[in-house]
Parts: sequence; C-alpha cells; structure tokens
Amino acid sequence: MTNSDYIGIGFCSNDHLAVLPFIPMDTKVKMVSHAIMGGGPAANSTAGAAALGMSAAFVGTVGDDADGRMILDDFARQGVDTSMVKVRPGATSAIAYLWIEEKTGNRSCAWTREGLSELSAEEIDPEAISAAKVLHLDGHNAAGAIAAAKVAREAGVTVMYDAGTHRDGMDELLPLADLLVCSEEFILKLTGLSGAEEAVRQVWAKYRPKVCGATMGARGSMCFDGKDFVKCPAFHVEKVVDTTGCGDLFHTGFAVRWLETHDLMECQRFGAAVAAIKCRGLSGRPPSAPTRAEVDEFLKERGK
Repeated sequence: MTNSDYIGIGFCSNDHLAVLPFIPMDTKVKMVSHAIMGGGPAANSTAGAAALGMSAAFVGTVGDDADGRMILDDFARQGVDTSMVKVRPGATSAIAYLWIEEKTGNRSCAWTREGLSELSAEEIDPEAISAAKVLHLDGHNAAGAIAAAKVAREAGVTVMYDAGTHRDGMDELLPLADLLVCSEEFILKLTGLSGAEEAVRQVWAKYRPKVCGATMGARGSMCFDGKDFVKCPAFHVEKVVDTTGCGDLFHTGFAVRWLETHDLMECQRFGAAVAAIKCRGLSGRPPSAPTRAEVDEFLKERGK
C-alpha cells in the first residue's frame, strides 16, 4: 500500500508548451521557445506538494505509449509516487498544447485524452486514501474521485476540490469537499450570479464545506468559512513567464497551509506565494513549482 500524505486524483498529460510573440489566429508565428513537460491540474498540484516537502502520490490513467512513459518518468523525477496510476494497454495518453504569450505569460490551452478510459470506483485503494492527510481532486476521473472522496470523508482526510471546469460527476463531488475552492468562472456559472462574493456565500450555504472560495487570477482570491469572509490580493511579479499551473499550485499551497493553520488569510497568502513564484518559470511543475524554503523566503521578504 502507498503511504502518502498528499494524494491527487485527476488529469495528467504531456504538455507541449510554445512561447510565442503573440497567440496567432489564421496566420503563422515563429516560436520563441518550446518544451514538452508534464501537466494536468491535479498532476501539477501533486508534484507541487512534493516540491513543498510532502510525501505525494498521483492516481490517474495513462496509455502504455511513449507519452505515458514520459508522464510517469516526470512524476518519478519530481518525487511523486505513481504506483496507483493505471496503465491502459493499447491506449493513447493525454496530451495538451499550450500557447504562451511572451509579453504577458498568458496562455491558451487545448487538450485531449483521446480514448483513454477513466478510473473506476473499484480501482481506488481505500487504505491509501484513508492514510492520507489531503485528497486533491480536479473533477477528472469522476467515478474514482467520488469513491475516493467518500472514503476520505469517512476517514477524516481533508478533501480539496479544485473546481475549475463544469464536468460530469461534479454534482456528486461538490457536497464531498472540505475545501471547495473554485475558479471564478466555475462558481459564477454554477450559481448564475454576476458577483463572486455572493456566489461564494451561496455555494457555502448550499454545500457547507469547511471553506468555500474563488480564485480570480491576478485579482487574488476570496474565501468564506461560514463566519469570516477573507479577500487576499495576488502578489505582484515583475516578469511573468507563464501562468500555466498557477491555480493548481494555489490549491496546493492552500491545502498544505490548511494542515498547519485553519487561518483563511494564512492559507490564501501561502497559496498566492506559491502561485506567484511559479509564474517566473515555464509550466506548472518543478522547478517552476517552488520548494518550502523558497515560499517561506518569499513571504519573509514581503513582511511575513
């Protein structure tokens, strides 16, 4: 049995990252640089947890192709246990293409998992989930994620749901989250409201997680625990190289700090610091994902 404190379940891929002078439409442009690196929301978050010093494991699916082997090799180099990843014979692993604007670091993403089948509930290891401290979900692999979340809740394991995109299974996942931190786009679409603050309050009232929140990119984040409503600004970064994975790693930082203190501002500030440092590098994985020492030093320099 895997014994890891931080377990991520969700999407993993090989990301083809192209830094461009501008993102083209019906024209051609020469790349400034190009790299192929591991990606995926829960995958980035899990690798980020390992970089911060936690024992981490990822649960998902890959094909038995070259991309699948590269995905697993990347995880291994980043200190992530992949013994619970299911390798699908004859299947094509997930890939994504990201176009990153050189001047701003903003990016567009297109992804596919081809015919790669998702996790079933029977493929989840209940003992490993019960022994963890954090179960991080991104909404992919819904059947497996729902089964794991139910086990985690029963065992008292903190369930973090990075709700970024509306997808099948989310209605069952939403009530199972302890830390329900959504993208602004997700929570506004979920509620039909035009303001994130009222949306956060409304979603908290419906599902009663320990924390409900919204991430708003460069405008920071907001969280509500039923008593306190806390807004936290994002940190300014002089040169943003790539915003890929910022939200993924904000969630990692928030969850890691939640284990240490249930203070909403502390958790949001720590998550914001992890995301800000990541912005200085390409992709959402180490070495762009920071170590704990780097985050602590970053906060110390800013008066924390």
